[in-house]
Amino acid sequence: MAKTGTTTQGLRAAIERSGYYPALVAEAVEAAVGGEPIVSYLVHQETTFDANEVRRHVTVLVLTGNRFIVSHTDEQAADGTSPSPYATTSTESVKLQRISSVVLSRVVANPESYTPGTLPREVVLTIGWGAVNRLDLEPAACGDPNCEADHGYTGSSTADDLSLRVSEAGDGPDTVRQTLAFAQALSEATAATPDTGR
Repeated sequence: MAKTGTTTQGLRAAIERSGYYPALVAEAVEAAVGGEPIVSYLVHQETTFDANEVRRHVTVLVLTGNRFIVSHTDEQAADGTSPSPYATTSTESVKLQRISSVVLSRVVANPESYTPGTLPREVVLTIGWGAVNRLDLEPAACGDPNCEADHGYTGSSTADDLSLRVSEAGDGPDTVRQTLAFAQALSEATAATPDTGR
């Protein structure tokens, strides 16, 4: 379930409502935010099924006046490294001027009869700041089907630091609205932030 808002108390309440190790998640996120005022936030919990195990994951996104903070918390079953179940939480703080892209993909039903303001069926928010890049390569070829020359490789590099998918069916319409609101706030903040050459 995603929640968006603008206060520290609201952020803590959203984390608590997610029900996913709220004390652990809140402590990590609040330490990363420090004393900065919060412009917007989004709390998204995702449940996945792995063989006969249910795994939960929570992502917390926070926008301040100067930074974008992302926190991930995952739970793990007991394994060879730990005799008891455990959780891993991480936070990353990114200066707004480092954000290179905010991509919001919308999926709408019946596009021929789309009415402005209609909620998308699902949205995917992708944010890039250069920490992770994916490189896809394939052999290059020419138009001659009989050519046996080595033309090297061709490919593309894609910034893929964070991708968050929410759907109306799986997460509810409020979650979709809140993701749209956070994406707009982040996009506006990065547009207003001068590029200092990183």
